[in-house]
Amino acid sequence: MVDPIQAFMQANGLAQPTFAPDSRYHGLPTAQATLPDGRRVVFVTRRFLPPPENFARMATATVVAGDRLDNLAAQHLGAAEQNWRLADANGALLPEALVADVGRQLAITLPEGVPAPGAGDVR
Repeated sequence: MVDPIQAFMQANGLAQPTFAPDSRYHGLPTAQATLPDGRRVVFVTRRFLPPPENFARMATATVVAGDRLDNLAAQHLGAAEQNWRLADANGALLPEALVADVGRQLAITLPEGVPAPGAGDVR
């Protein structure tokens, strides 16, 4: 059976997003390379860490012994798969390093570019 949404998108020349909207790779362009054996490989182009000022802090979490980034994301963001948001908000090139130091303070933030509640209020 054909997915009606996919059929509509194809009929109207619309490209289906490569990554889900909650993926850290959503919106990034892809490129292709041809391997020596002739196979084509699609890959995501380089992604740069966003600057910390792009994030509105909601809370702070203190790392305790045995913490894992996926568990912290599940606890504070509601989904273990969102652990990349903790890495981005805390400027981590190596996400596992965020939980290596007991006592470290981690910023728990809204997604990049989402303002804090009330940030745009004019009084």
